[in-house]
Amino acid sequence: MASVHESLYFNPMMTNGVVHANVFGIKDWVTPYKIAVLVLLNEMSRTGEGAVSLMERRRLNQLLLPLLQGPDITLSKLYKLIEESCPQLANSVQIRIKLMAEGELKDMEQFFDDLSDSFSGTEPEVHKTSVVGLFLRHMILAYSKLSFSQVFKLYTALQQYFQNGEKKTVEDADMELTSRDEGERKMEKEELDVSVREEEVSCSGPLSQKQAEFFLSQQASLLKNDETKALTPASLQKELNNLLKFNPDFAEAHYLSYLNNLRVQDVFSSTHSLLHYFDRLILTGAESKSNGEEGYGRSLRYAALNLAALHCRFGHYQQAELALQEAIRIAQESNDHVCLQHCLSWLYVLGQKRSDSYVLLEHSVKKAVHFGLPSLVQQRAFAGKTANKLMDALKDSDLLHWKHSLSELIDISIAQKTAIWRLYGRSTMALQQAQMLLSMNSLEAVNAGVQQNNTESFAVALCHLAELHAEQGCFAAASEVLKHLKERFPPNSQHAQLWMLCDQKIQFDRAMNDGKYHLADSLVTGITALNSIEGVYRKAVVLQAQNQMSEAHKLLQKLLVHCQKLKNTEMVISVLLSVAELYWRSSSPTIALPMLLQALALSKEYRLQYLASETVLNLAFAQLILGIPEQALSLLHMAIEPILADGAILDKGRAMFLVAKCQVASAASYDQPKKAEALEAAIENLNEAKNYFAKVDCKERIRDVVYFQARLYHTLGKTQERNRCAMLFRQLHQELPSHGVPLINHL
Repeated sequence: MASVHESLYFNPMMTNGVVHANVFGIKDWVTPYKIAVLVLLNEMSRTGEGAVSLMERRRLNQLLLPLLQGPDITLSKLYKLIEESCPQLANSVQIRIKLMAEGELKDMEQFFDDLSDSFSGTEPEVHKTSVVGLFLRHMILAYSKLSFSQVFKLYTALQQYFQNGEKKTVEDADMELTSRDEGERKMEKEELDVSVREEEVSCSGPLSQKQAEFFLSQQASLLKNDETKALTPASLQKELNNLLKFNPDFAEAHYLSYLNNLRVQDVFSSTHSLLHYFDRLILTGAESKSNGEEGYGRSLRYAALNLAALHCRFGHYQQAELALQEAIRIAQESNDHVCLQHCLSWLYVLGQKRSDSYVLLEHSVKKAVHFGLPSLVQQRAFAGKTANKLMDALKDSDLLHWKHSLSELIDISIAQKTAIWRLYGRSTMALQQAQMLLSMNSLEAVNAGVQQNNTESFAVALCHLAELHAEQGCFAAASEVLKHLKERFPPNSQHAQLWMLCDQKIQFDRAMNDGKYHLADSLVTGITALNSIEGVYRKAVVLQAQNQMSEAHKLLQKLLVHCQKLKNTEMVISVLLSVAELYWRSSSPTIALPMLLQALALSKEYRLQYLASETVLNLAFAQLILGIPEQALSLLHMAIEPILADGAILDKGRAMFLVAKCQVASAASYDQPKKAEALEAAIENLNEAKNYFAKVDCKERIRDVVYFQARLYHTLGKTQERNRCAMLFRQLHQELPSHGVPLINHL
């Protein structure tokens, strides 16, 4: 079919098979598929209103637009689409096409002559300026320009098109008759659908200008909004190569090829396509614009900006910075503030990746203070600004976003709020913001029912949602969220690394809670590949759990220096807490105190409330070890409220366990009635802690709790309860490895 198309429509523009002119100079041309669509339109106009129901006519009208704008499809596929909308009309179309294909050439000539009658009369069946009217006029004009030899080739192609359609229809009927089992029928139908799609790709000729523009816009929209519904990377690249074969200077096809290559992380092909896109754009811009600065200069600065984004995507930060400097220089010369604002956002991204870009960023964001850009808000959050100031800044920008219906910026703003609330330790507020973003995306439909749900903000919100559920012990719900993420963001998509890291972290936490340190150690490699700092920290946590204190200490010290250099305050505090835990597990609680005080000062300075509460928890434990449980208990009353309100289930259990330990230690000096009352209160707190640990399946900590309960029941003389706890302890102790760490030294 492709050779038929070439010989039919491109002879005036080809010499020895080489295209010498833009094939899109021709707006449209006649193909056998378009003749079939014309037959459908003619039958619709001839059928009376009573013969076709209102619902069938409505379905046909909805079907027309994709048929007119989309690429050519096989006749069997066309019959199937018409039959789904109106079976009666499908039969009439099939008979008309059969009579035309099995008749003579004059039947096709007569058909095109009769098409002009649709516009005649005082009340014509079709308006000339309507979508259908324009299509009919284009087809009539294109047919009238064909020579006799081209008309004959078109009729031959129509006959071949009809024969292929009839052959496919017979195969479909035979398959339906021979398939007995329901499962086999379903499988064979799926294989048939795949073969039809492959045939459409192989037999489709060059697209017209409108078809090409529709195809490119449709695929670009799907890549942006719902990548799973777009063509596969291989199929899309095959279509684009076919498109570029007939028109190598089609700039938009090169850009879609660039986006498609990004899906499979092909750095060479994506760079090649991006440069080709801007080469073609500069050429067409210079021809169409009388002012060279308007076309040529604009293309150059955006070419440099896109190249910077491409290098940043693949981790080439030095090349990205050089390209970005070039874009900034050209944009400043042209006084293009929009381009400069785009450069500003990429400067911030580079500022996160490279430690030496912060000074440049600080100078750049001063221009954006008035607008409260998301990047500036994030910078303020890391600088320790209060939540009310950050929300005020986001509110001002949100007013502009809502006023101008900038849905993508609204999504980014809500995702920023979710991350800020989690940074400050307010999990309930973070959960509310994430749910708000998901509700907005589910209500706002884009073209053809596609949901705007594969943006980065959507992925971030879902990852926060999965982590929040996992922290509360709802692992089944977290798995469902991750399953949805995997469906929405395939492994080769741009934002897949977000859910990959989230999934690895949740699996790591579950393995650590379950005491499976060998499994947690195997997950460290995957975490390190996605986030090196997080991977090193978790490696140290595994070494610490395995009692390899010296190796863990060396790793944590290196990580502490690195994070302080990068100004990663959140990780600095986490590392300080881990180092402090190393010291008291090594029976050196006095050395741990300066570390904890430093962590507390940083938490207060940067307003990280949850980390501050966790640090106070560790300080109370250090005071308990040092023999001042009363002071530890008063400290706990300060920290326990935020933990119980917004903390993870594991941290709630740790807090209640520590309260019980402090109560027991404080009761040593009480008289007998008061001591018994204090021990009863401690047992209640231990039961609560055990329930928390059971939710996250933390058997090691449950073992510690039942051991402590058995000791308390023995002191109170409750033999039956003591024996029950002792039996549970024995079962867990035989199941879990013991590293010889004293129970009092484990928070």
